[in-house]
Amino acid sequence: MICENQTRVTEFLLLGFTNNPEMQVCLFILFLIIYTVTLVGNFLIITVTSVDPSLQTPMYFFLRNLSLLEVCFTLVMVPKMLVDLISTKKSISFIGCGIQMYFFFFFGSSECFLLSMMAYDRYVAICNPLRYTLIMNQSLCNLMAISSWLSGVPVSMLQTAWMMALPFCGQNAVDHFFCDGPPVLKLVSQDTTMYEMQALASTLLFIMFPFSLILVSYTHIITTILKMPSATGRQKAFSTCSSHLIVVSLFYGTASLTYLRPKSAQSPESKKMVSLSYTVITPMLNPIIYSLRNNDVKGAVRRTFSREVLQKLEVF
Repeated sequence: MICENQTRVTEFLLLGFTNNPEMQVCLFILFLIIYTVTLVGNFLIITVTSVDPSLQTPMYFFLRNLSLLEVCFTLVMVPKMLVDLISTKKSISFIGCGIQMYFFFFFGSSECFLLSMMAYDRYVAICNPLRYTLIMNQSLCNLMAISSWLSGVPVSMLQTAWMMALPFCGQNAVDHFFCDGPPVLKLVSQDTTMYEMQALASTLLFIMFPFSLILVSYTHIITTILKMPSATGRQKAFSTCSSHLIVVSLFYGTASLTYLRPKSAQSPESKKMVSLSYTVITPMLNPIIYSLRNNDVKGAVRRTFSREVLQKLEVF
């Protein structure tokens, strides 16, 4: 559609959090610290689960994929957000906005399915422990991981291609800190009912379907745990799932508040805060949760750093 009597938008202005220069500097320092912790924590998980022999199991294979996905997910939004906080012109090109939106949908959808694969892994480990190594073989794990990563392609292509094909005329100020679907959609110069219906269907499919698989898996897991005769066994079984449950609750809780609430219930400020939770805060917390609540990971971190120290001492 050609914009009549109006110039077609070629770039968007990201309004971000505030126009106060002092507050922007404070936010820049805060988010830079959070982003640094996120990268260090997730790369630490990737390293120790790759090199430590005791962590060469399906559970830590999926955890390694989750950490890699979190690094990619934050890379889509956080560096641009940091630059905007110290820049006078907070703009992004039309094509750049589409690229950012594509990878946001891609990694977000992929994470939903990866979390469901991790739930299935815990289901097999607890409900079918004698067949665990037979079922969760390397081929199946690779297939599940690849499927999780590729699951984000259909929704990201459909959502982004349809969105960016809509007419954007006149207004170009996005009341958000990155190119998310809902705030960008508000700038479209025609009725968007069809797109919103499609977006809702995609959300239900790519957020609620994996979440339903997680619920089914944990229903069986909890039932099995409650039937265990030993209190020690129940505690050990639950401890292997607790970190994943916390991560799932954080990710799905904040994402659902953004994409499943009625529009009337959302203010731009509250939406930014909720979006900040799952785009910036949750990726930082995930490695901390898995490190603090998992003795195997803590032990692997100590062994990894001990080897590094010993190797350096041998050199000298």
